[in-house]
Amino acid sequence: MITLQTPITNEDVSKLHVGEKVLISGTIYTARDAAHMRLVDEKDPKFEIDGSIIFYVGPTPPRDGVVIGASGPTSSYRMDTLAIPLMEKGLKLMIGKGDRSEDFRHKMIKNNSAYLIATGGAGALLSSRIISSEVIMYEDLGPEAIRKLEVKDFPCFVAYDVHGGNIFKR
Repeated sequence: MITLQTPITNEDVSKLHVGEKVLISGTIYTARDAAHMRLVDEKDPKFEIDGSIIFYVGPTPPRDGVVIGASGPTSSYRMDTLAIPLMEKGLKLMIGKGDRSEDFRHKMIKNNSAYLIATGGAGALLSSRIISSEVIMYEDLGPEAIRKLEVKDFPCFVAYDVHGGNIFKR
């Protein structure tokens, strides 16, 4: 098992291998399709993309006494072309579910990034690893707004690594 603390470095990414369990602690950001479309052209993002992690999620509204609602990953292939310019700006890890395109995988390796998967259908469990949640950009997008999350031992698996590994081809 690998433990990672944000921000993520190139060295962190190079240590990851397909199939390994990863526990992340620190700051991660949320973004889905609509937020990605805006973020790629954003002149002044409200967070440092270089060394960051984006979690593809649109959380449900929180119940009383919790910081965020169920937070399960969304299918990631919709972000493939939009993630490439973010990786070129230093995005290191993406968390989602499902397979990605061959072009995405090649650009991911070129930009020293990796793709992690979280267990789909386990949104309530994943949200229990989120300590705080704050909308920082695009509030008008509702659940798809960009949020800054503080997480502790957020569980994922390495789906694609910079060594060419692909969990979907194992």
